[in-house]
Amino acid sequence: MNYLMNKEGSYSLFYHHRASCFLLCLLFLFPFSAHSQDTHFSQFNMSPLTMNPALAGALYDMQASLDYRNQWQSVSAPYRTMAGSFDMRMNKKKLKKGYWAAGLNFYSDKAGEVQLNTTQVNLSAAYHVRLNDFNTLGAGAQAGFAQRTINMGGIRTGNQFNGNNYDANLPTGETLNSAAVNYLDAGAGLVWTYNNNSGAIQVTDNHDLKFTFGAALFHPNQPAYSFYNDGEKLYMKYVIHGDALVSIPNTNLAVVPGFFYCLQGPSQELYAGSLIRYKLKQDSKYTGRNKGTALSLGAYYRAGDAVAAVMLLEYSNYAIGVSYDVNNSSLQSASHFRGGTEITLRFVNPNPFFK
Repeated sequence: MNYLMNKEGSYSLFYHHRASCFLLCLLFLFPFSAHSQDTHFSQFNMSPLTMNPALAGALYDMQASLDYRNQWQSVSAPYRTMAGSFDMRMNKKKLKKGYWAAGLNFYSDKAGEVQLNTTQVNLSAAYHVRLNDFNTLGAGAQAGFAQRTINMGGIRTGNQFNGNNYDANLPTGETLNSAAVNYLDAGAGLVWTYNNNSGAIQVTDNHDLKFTFGAALFHPNQPAYSFYNDGEKLYMKYVIHGDALVSIPNTNLAVVPGFFYCLQGPSQELYAGSLIRYKLKQDSKYTGRNKGTALSLGAYYRAGDAVAAVMLLEYSNYAIGVSYDVNNSSLQSASHFRGGTEITLRFVNPNPFFK
């Protein structure tokens, strides 16, 4: 099989005079990867349970989010990813030393002309220990079910190149054992949080200081996922992540840096950057007439792949985020620096603008 392009934009090709240009266009319609990698989001904080199951209940009493990503539309048939996440604390008021939390998340990722689709649903459970008024340490585990499917009729390979052009009547040379593969999956993680507004002593307005740092392991069971029934297994994935919110006293500004590192088999991803958050309005505690509002702008860099411009608008309990990846990898000659658009929606409780 001709494996040519993965979601990070790395690809291989061969040249044979002018015919190679035509062949390249055809082969971009066949976006398989020799080493499968999990989907990723530029707004990684808006999809917490795909990053670490221990994040269930770590930051809010309740959190729900929806994500949509459209990538590589300028190069080939696009990769489209939809994801959703919900988590909540279960007994925060009953246990002074800690609390349980649960979460549910899913994602569906469809790639290219072959409509290579991966759909997964996960259940997460976590327990968070209160170290003191401001610090918690949590551990979480995740179990899920996944299915991969492929449209056999959309397969295009180099075997269908007749020496001059592409001929759909020629055999692809591919004999798949099945057009659908099902498997069970798992994950686990740890997370530490600091929030100077979570204790009995409340700070004055715009003196917020929050930190989150965690590590996670996914696919420890290394499930078999190949359509060829050849025993190929999904690589384990190791994740380290962190972010912060640091307010600048006597201003309406805050710095919101963050990073994400992932290692999965021979592939790795380092993603880091920062937002600048400007608080437009503080929630009125008693009248409810004013709704807390903040606008964040910034950028993140995915090493060797893209720069993502990010905008986040928060309004009371709600938030909407928009990002766009500007591709700067070796694929830019075909993508013309265009990468992916991502839109996210989020609801959290309690209201983050209340002290």
